[in-house]
Amino acid sequence: MEIIFQQMVDRWKSPIVARTKVASFSGGLLNEKTMANSDSAGLGCPGRFRIGRKVVYPTQMLAEFLESRSAAIPDRHAK
Repeated sequence: MEIIFQQMVDRWKSPIVARTKVASFSGGLLNEKTMANSDSAGLGCPGRFRIGRKVVYPTQMLAEFLESRSAAIPDRHAK
């Protein structure tokens, strides 16, 4: 799974992701409001900061945050 999240970082054009662009970065897995709620509850991505009025996340830390919230689903048909 780690490879998938690293590919997100590698394909992103910037070292940061604006909260408003989290859905684009994550392929729709998370959205701006989910991130704002997580941040407000103290459970959001570490390393976030403000540039003017925008909240941004370092791409690597955002990918690690996504990975930490992910779990593989076992194949029920595997023997």
